[in-house]
Amino acid sequence: MDLHQLFVFTKVVEHKSFSKAADEIFLSQSTVSSHIQALEKMLNIKLFDRVGRESILTPQGERLYQWALKLLLIKDQALLDIKEGMTDLRGMIRIAASSVPGQFMIPRMVKQFRKHYPEVTFHINQSSSKIVAEKVLNGSVDIGILGEKYENDKLRYIPLVKEKLVLITSNHNEMVGPVKIRDILNYPFVMRNSSSGTNALLERVLKKNNIQKEQLNIIAYTESGQSLMQFVIQDIGISIISEIAAREYSSNNMLKMHAIYGFDDERYFYLVYNINKTQSLLSKLFIDSAVHLVDGKLG
Repeated sequence: MDLHQLFVFTKVVEHKSFSKAADEIFLSQSTVSSHIQALEKMLNIKLFDRVGRESILTPQGERLYQWALKLLLIKDQALLDIKEGMTDLRGMIRIAASSVPGQFMIPRMVKQFRKHYPEVTFHINQSSSKIVAEKVLNGSVDIGILGEKYENDKLRYIPLVKEKLVLITSNHNEMVGPVKIRDILNYPFVMRNSSSGTNALLERVLKKNNIQKEQLNIIAYTESGQSLMQFVIQDIGISIISEIAAREYSSNNMLKMHAIYGFDDERYFYLVYNINKTQSLLSKLFIDSAVHLVDGKLG
């Protein structure tokens, strides 16, 4: 059985598309189709059903996919074993990340990882924490990094960084020093969307302080952390966001960051992976070293 054909097969499975798989691995769509047809002919089975625009695995295709992942992992391990160093490892790691990790954590992690494995390519998809968890569950990414846990027996979480939320205002806002949580009721407020980890923590804190979400003067909801920052910088509203994100803007004097009295709730950012997904050797190395990648101490 040709390992390259199996590699091409796994990419079609992951993208549910011959054309998208071809784009990723720099082959023509006709070449990808030829590889799949050769596999089907050799095994005398049908691997995909065409459903709308997507190519969906048949039951036989699903079984082959699981074996293909294992065989490709064994190939990587064999290459690693017979080479003196690990810098020759190459391949792609797919990561889904919520907004704060995607903007402020992953670039540092990628930089650290590529010092040791310079032939690695990363595909980063940024979305809400809930969607990150869904992508990890359905296997469309290898790893997720997010700010909220969504419990599922298939998901394993590794704590990376602990942080808290802070209030941010424009440089023109008259607020000074630590503020009380109820002070935010007096100002226009910009809110993250409901599926973000930041929003989930904020709603828990509001409930803890007997504040209904409806009491806030919410002028805008946004899925984009950068858009939210611009609302605040332009003095359109205030917001409560990740301290990690706020610190970057505050240190550059783009906005003001305030602690909140009694706002002691903290959260973790987690790496999450699917225990039922056979990881490539590179993905496994990234998972195992994630904590050190964040703090810059990967030896």
